[in-house]
Parts: sequence; structure tokens; C-alpha cells
Amino acid sequence: MRFAGKLSHQLLILIVFIFAVVLLMLGIVLPQVVLPIIEKNIYNYLREPLEFVQSDIDEDLITTEIAYLYQIGDTVAYSDNIHDIIPFRDVNEIMTRITKDYGKFIYQHQTYYYYTLHNNNVTKIALTNDTYMTKTRADILNAILPVVLLTFLFISLVLILWSSFIVKKVEKLKLKIDNIDNDNFNHKLEFSVDDEMKSLEIAVEDMRISLKNQEEYRNQMYQNISHDFKTPLTVIKSYVEAYNDKIEDADSAMAVIEEQTDKLEFKVHSLLYLNKLDYLKDNMNIKLTLIDLNKIVSHAIKEFKFKRKDIEFIVNIDKNSKFYGTEEHWETIIDNLLANFMRYAEKTIKITAKNNRLTLYNDGPNIDPTLLEGIFTPFRKGIKGEFGLGLSIVKKTLNMMGYDITIKNEKKGVSFHIAKTSK
Repeated sequence: MRFAGKLSHQLLILIVFIFAVVLLMLGIVLPQVVLPIIEKNIYNYLREPLEFVQSDIDEDLITTEIAYLYQIGDTVAYSDNIHDIIPFRDVNEIMTRITKDYGKFIYQHQTYYYYTLHNNNVTKIALTNDTYMTKTRADILNAILPVVLLTFLFISLVLILWSSFIVKKVEKLKLKIDNIDNDNFNHKLEFSVDDEMKSLEIAVEDMRISLKNQEEYRNQMYQNISHDFKTPLTVIKSYVEAYNDKIEDADSAMAVIEEQTDKLEFKVHSLLYLNKLDYLKDNMNIKLTLIDLNKIVSHAIKEFKFKRKDIEFIVNIDKNSKFYGTEEHWETIIDNLLANFMRYAEKTIKITAKNNRLTLYNDGPNIDPTLLEGIFTPFRKGIKGEFGLGLSIVKKTLNMMGYDITIKNEKKGVSFHIAKTSK
């Protein structure tokens, strides 16, 4: 069954449907259910006066609803009212249908009930038509129907009041959703009942706040990206103008331009790689294999140790520790972390692998606790007010391979811990 329209209209249709079902049950099903009970009462109704019938039919026992038959041998006597109960031409037509101690039979399209008692050679029979049955059914329906109707009306009224209460809540929620991006709208809803509607309102409010935060973050990210890309472009433009004005010679200008171009290229490649990670995560299953972490770390150290010869690299990689992924992704992770460490380390960088857990440590300054929460967010302002994508790339790459990374401020320095995520 498919309903259309407002909730109140749907509820009205539902009430009418239930009412029709109730009437159908009362009119058809209930009589069939109570039929055995009524028939049992009919047999008791026939048996009780039959016990007082003597050899002659007592006129005082004769009623308009029960007729009596008295059989001795082949002779059958009956009460004067028998033709009022059952019209027959020959009493034997009735006697041939009475085959049990009690039961019912159909004669001329009408149902009759009987009960018999046997005393020696005498058989006493009480007989009635279905008038008692009809009357009993009517009495039951007359007793039940008002109660059922009143109960149904009361329940319907309660449902209508409850539905109007729910509809008002839904309308408030709809209005809230329609104005979800309108900061001037009063989004505060007070639902006194702690039910699913209140849970939905809380979920909508959480979604609104999340969307608002995402919008703010998106705007901030665009500003940060613009600032991060604008700086090298400004430097390049300045040195081009300085060279044209003969303030800087060609060699010094080209050296600075080349340096800033490399920085700009690195930022562009990082941004493209970050987008590539999102694509790989959503559209492809990465095949994870066992990688040689010691080889990757050793290769990375060879590249970085010439940039700062004052830093000591201490490496301790347990051969029993196993790490899975792809060499390309692990190279990206190690390179970005070491690039970050090279900016802040004072004298020492330690890389330790033990029990399938990788720890990278540098003895640089501690990270401000207020920056730790969003440190893996791309283009979020980080340490020393710098923007970057390196740590965001590390986080996303590890997550894609089933690993996670946490940062801990030590008494001196900072450690990064990489381990398999628990499932």
C-alpha cells in the first residue's frame, strides 16, 4: 500500500482502513470464532430443562424457543409448540435426523439443535431452531460493538493528537533544513521529548555545524593555498624586475628564480599527489605487499644527510618487524617526514622499527598542543605559521594502506608513531 500527501492525510486514510478492518472482523470473523462457544451454551440450554421432563410432557416446561419429543419404542409424542419451532409433515422426518446424543441438522434450509436423554426405553429430546443462536450473536455484538467503537474512537483521537505533534516537529525540522546555510535563522529547536525526532534534530544540527566548518575550512584553505603559491611567484617576479632594472645580475637572479621555481613545483606536485590519493582511495583497491623498510629508509637518509651535515641519523630497524604496502607510498611517507624533520631537528633524528611499529624522532622543539589536532589537515597553518601538505600526504597514504600515525611531544623533541590500525 502506498500513501501520498501530507502525514495527516495519510493518518486519516490509515484510520479509515483500520476502522473498515475492525468492522469486517466484528461482522465476519468474530461470529465464526464465538460459534463453538454459543453452540456449547445452546446444548446446555437444551439439556437443563430436559432433565425435568417426566413420562408426560410438563406444560410448564414448554417455551416458545424449545420443543420436546418423547419416544417409547416406535411411539413418538411431542409438545404442542413443536410446529412453531420446526414445521414438518411427519415427525419421523425429524427422528431420522437425530442420530447422536446432541448435535444439529439442517431441515428445509434452516439449522436446528437437539439434545437427548435416555432413561431405560424412553428417549427424551429437546429441540430448538437457530433463533437462540441469532439472539446470542446479536447480544454479543451489541455488547462488544460499543466498547470496540469507543475504544477505536479514543485511540484515533490520541493518534490524531500525536500525529499533529509529530507533524509540527517535522515542519520545524524542514524549516531548519531549508535555512541550513542561513546564519540569520534561529536554528535552536527545543524538543522536550527525548525521542527519534530529537535525535534527528541533533543530527541535523551536527550536519549544519559540520557544513559550516567545512565552508570555513574551504575558504581558509583557498586563502592559504593562494598565499603559499603567491609567495614564490612574488619573489620570482621581483627578481625578474630587479634583473630588468639592472639591480641584480643574471646569475644571482636566475639562482633565486630557479630556487623559487623548485619550491613552486614541489607544492604543485604535492597538491596533485594529494588529489591522486583521494582518487585511489575511492576508486581502486591497492595491492599491499611486504616491503623492505630498511632499504627505503637507507635510501632516503642518503638524500637528506647532505642537506644538513650537522644532524646525526640513528637507525634501528628490527628485521622481524613487517610492513606492508607499496615501495612508492612508503618512500613518499619517509621522504615527507624527513623533510619535515630537517627543518626542526637540532642534532638528532632517530628511526626505530620494533614489533611492527615504526617510530621517527627528532630533537627539535615541541609542537604547540593547539596545533596537534589539525596538524594533518592540508594547508592548515602549522609550526612557525607555515602551510604545507607533507603531513597530510603522510596521513592519507598511511590510512590508505591500513596504518595510522600519532604524534607525541617528548621531554625534548617530537616522536611520530606509525602502526597498523586495529580492526
